[in-house]
Amino acid sequence: MSYDGWPTCSLYTQQPPRPQPEPQPYQPPSQPQPHPEHLPHSQEAPTPRHSHAAHQPPSHPHRGPSDNEINQQNEHYRSLRARANDAYEQMGRCFEESHAAYAAHDGARAKELSEQGKEHKAEMERLNAEAAEWIYKANNLDSKPGEVDLHGLYVKEAITYTDRVIQDARERGDSKVHLIVGKGLHSKDGKAKLKPAIEELVEKHGLIVEIDPYNEGVLIVNLGGRPSGEGHVIPPEEIVRQLSRD
Repeated sequence: MSYDGWPTCSLYTQQPPRPQPEPQPYQPPSQPQPHPEHLPHSQEAPTPRHSHAAHQPPSHPHRGPSDNEINQQNEHYRSLRARANDAYEQMGRCFEESHAAYAAHDGARAKELSEQGKEHKAEMERLNAEAAEWIYKANNLDSKPGEVDLHGLYVKEAITYTDRVIQDARERGDSKVHLIVGKGLHSKDGKAKLKPAIEELVEKHGLIVEIDPYNEGVLIVNLGGRPSGEGHVIPPEEIVRQLSRD
């Protein structure tokens, strides 16, 4: 997969509604994010599954500039995201009704609804994690080592996968990683919450990040703590802007 000269691509931007307050006595989960913040770092990089051809990401021996857009329109992927959003909405309704039941002094009903809300939250996280794994695998079937396409991932999912890629690259002895982000990644949390996550990742790995001079939709992550000279170095706040721009 070559990133040089690629046009930027639109990303998945479906956004669920804001959750409702939850009753405190039963300590339901604090306002959850509509998309999973972390996937297990020990999870191995996705590999093709041959037993379910209908849900397999297509193989792209000659990657074109629209491949990631095609993958984001895949019926299976879109279904997973849609079902995750449905679970999020049901979770919000349960917590809202739980709050109302508590206000009406119906503690038993409030607790029952709160537990239902937690179940919907777990289902939402499971579906989003499956969607993230699928789209990451689909976009990177033929990626070169150190070259990663993050299209179709929510920002916190992308950070998790990037963290894994950086660790793998260092184990191989690579000096840099190219992150293909196109027009940017959808962030429900907005820049206020994204910036600390980026700063933590940069500090954790001692990274220097540059914008590819040939394609502003590609970030060059230098693992040695020194700029490569390929592009201009950008601070965490500029990385946030690149990731969350529309």
